[in-house]
Amino acid sequence: MSALRIGLLGHGTVGSAFAALLADRAQRVEELTGRRPEISGILTRGTGDFEAILEGSDLIVELINGVDDAHRYVRQSIEAGRDVVTANKQLLSRHGEELWELARQRGVQLGFEAAVAGVVPVIRVLRESLAATEIERVHGIVNGTTNLILSEMTRTSCSYEDALAEAQRLGFAESNPSDDVGGADAAAKMAILARLAFDVPVRIDDVRYEGIEKITAGDIANARELGLVLKLIGTAERLADGISVRVHPAFLNAAHPLASVNGSFNAVTVESAAITEITMSGPGAGGIQTASAVLGDVVAAISPARANGQTLVGPVSRAVELPIVADVQSAFYLHVEVADRPGVLAAITQKIGEQGASIKSVVQRGLGENAQLVMVIHPMLESRLAQAVEQIGEFDFIRSPPRAIRVIDEEFE
Repeated sequence: MSALRIGLLGHGTVGSAFAALLADRAQRVEELTGRRPEISGILTRGTGDFEAILEGSDLIVELINGVDDAHRYVRQSIEAGRDVVTANKQLLSRHGEELWELARQRGVQLGFEAAVAGVVPVIRVLRESLAATEIERVHGIVNGTTNLILSEMTRTSCSYEDALAEAQRLGFAESNPSDDVGGADAAAKMAILARLAFDVPVRIDDVRYEGIEKITAGDIANARELGLVLKLIGTAERLADGISVRVHPAFLNAAHPLASVNGSFNAVTVESAAITEITMSGPGAGGIQTASAVLGDVVAAISPARANGQTLVGPVSRAVELPIVADVQSAFYLHVEVADRPGVLAAITQKIGEQGASIKSVVQRGLGENAQLVMVIHPMLESRLAQAVEQIGEFDFIRSPPRAIRVIDEEFE
């Protein structure tokens, strides 16, 4: 049996975990595929020569940080006829169309299951099991770091800063966690899922995203009083006039299937008239979890089916152009710090009503000059909510800028 020489680009948390896992599972991979994998060269920031590694490899695994170098290495590897496996969601959310098309032209595999949701096999389900199904919506929790932070805030009532520090101590958050907590990581993943679900070319620049940096312990306490749970949610959905792809914090009904997904776990729900819905969940952060998904793509690339010409490199090539819809409807949680005077609630309600919505529920905390109003607003266009918030912020009884968070207003029994 022949060896499979793997060139490994990157030896950080995921790269080192992959190398260890490969050594541990080499015998099993050989039993499944007839080829025994081995690392033939490793490229890090300070060591290794890419050209030599490429020349001495049958397959390239790309696990480096950043986009520019990764793009160059992956493109050159495909052009050289090498199968490639990558976990780089930022790369694919910017250059996926180009790389998938190049892989088709060269007849090589471009595996990227590990780029989205860790070990949750949502990419394989979308491009294989549901390839002929008309998908209506894909949404879920696709960043394990932020889910761990929000879960910790909910469990202990601690501050965002303390929860982030704990996630860093546990190794789930980077020393510079901006891509995770700012929403960019989840946005890149949703761009990939939208491309797979709707056959529409979607780049990260098409995704509207917000992070969790401004979430407070008070928000979570207020949500609990209203029977809600806070998560960072990514959504890609088909609308009458196009598609919408977005990432933002959202309050969920406590009975919502995603509300109970805690810690570093991810969960993705796929909805279609043909299947109703399916939800997949599993660990979404951590070196060994991502490495497991990478190894799965390596096995797929060298499987007997692949050798017989059954090549899957990504989305179908017939991408269609549909409008990206930016302004969508949502229910909202609104937090307003006010001086408790006669007519305050009526004035706020009037401004919301002028934008075509009404208040579903309201809770007041405190009295006098230090009162707080916490309310849930029935669904309205995001642009209308923004106008209402701006107008409310101009009242002289407002003590600080109003804060709005979306609510996924779906009921589950």
